[in-house]
Amino acid sequence: MLIVTLLVSDLFFSLVVALVSAVALWEFYSMVMDEHRAGEKYAAIAVGVLVVFAASCDQLLLVEVLPLCFIAVAVAFLARFRDINVVVSELGLIALGWLYIPVLLSHMIMLHSFAAGRGWVVLVLAMTMLCDSCAYFAGSKWGRHRLYPAISPNKTVEGAVGGLLGALIAAAVGSLWLPEAVAWHDLLAVGVLVGIFGQLGDLFESMVKRYAGSKDSGTIFPGHGGMLDRVDSLLFAFPCVYAYLVFSAGTM
Repeated sequence: MLIVTLLVSDLFFSLVVALVSAVALWEFYSMVMDEHRAGEKYAAIAVGVLVVFAASCDQLLLVEVLPLCFIAVAVAFLARFRDINVVVSELGLIALGWLYIPVLLSHMIMLHSFAAGRGWVVLVLAMTMLCDSCAYFAGSKWGRHRLYPAISPNKTVEGAVGGLLGALIAAAVGSLWLPEAVAWHDLLAVGVLVGIFGQLGDLFESMVKRYAGSKDSGTIFPGHGGMLDRVDSLLFAFPCVYAYLVFSAGTM
């Protein structure tokens, strides 16, 4: 993903994000919905891909497309009144999938379109990877206090602190590929955001897997789980970084 970010055009980058969203959506819907609802899953995934491309064309278009898609699916669900006991919950899961994956992941595309966007995307990806690695190392070596045992019994407070420090280390060297005009306090703030919200994204996906009774979201990466397992931290990190950069002066 780091190489893709630096070398390809905005359009091709959008295609990559759309593909990642489609695979992650399939894994999500396969976990939380009945296996006999394949038609609904495919339709929902198609909408998710449309949401990604809407965000890549115009951010305001995203605001228009998603409500219209929801109305269309809601009207289609009216024909399933015989399943009245499950129709609302399934529609809610479909909508959650859109908000959770393509809407959040679309912030990668929107950030990529900034003047220094490619550098910021690379930095957030690097921060996330170092955060995960440092959290694992610190948790394995010094972990004593459970962070959230009801959802993820292996994660520790010490590991979380190590992950935050890892993100800050990546932030410290971020100036190597970002313009000199980027202030140190912006790098520090982005490092804190990624270090905190990236790990919260990981915990949220663990909660979804607990709900679904799944160990991994999929098997696309043997020994490492599915696509959603790979991007869970990014789903929370990128929107937070994007919002910070939009609302802080001089960073776009």
